[in-house]
Amino acid sequence: MLAKRLDQAVRDYRRLRTLVPLGPVRTRKDYERAVALLDSILDEIGEDEKHPLAELAEAVGVFVEKYEDEHAPVPKAKPPTVLKTLMREHDLRQTDLPEIGSQGVVSEVLAGKRELNTRQIRRLAKRFGVSPAVFI
Repeated sequence: MLAKRLDQAVRDYRRLRTLVPLGPVRTRKDYERAVALLDSILDEIGEDEKHPLAELAEAVGVFVEKYEDEHAPVPKAKPPTVLKTLMREHDLRQTDLPEIGSQGVVSEVLAGKRELNTRQIRRLAKRFGVSPAVFI
């Protein structure tokens, strides 16, 4: 009985793997596929941490992060520092970041008094063309 259930689990897992990159990301193509999937999942779940796909997003994010750490390491910096650097590089002021919210909210984020939420992170990553991981 256990062998039969295990065989079924293997078949189901292989089928799932054709749709979802669950497992180590080894190639650039796999990485791009995983990031696209992660972006789609984040678009779907928004800020709902209890969404049924939230755990899948977390799992895929782990594989994406591991690949990035090995192939394109991002210097470790706190999100406010990263945001300040990107603002300086793009010659932006606090009022130029509607992705975060009002100037007051941006000010609190830059001062480290408020953390970015998933929606803000996704929008900033898209705007600046960087991995969302730099804001986490």
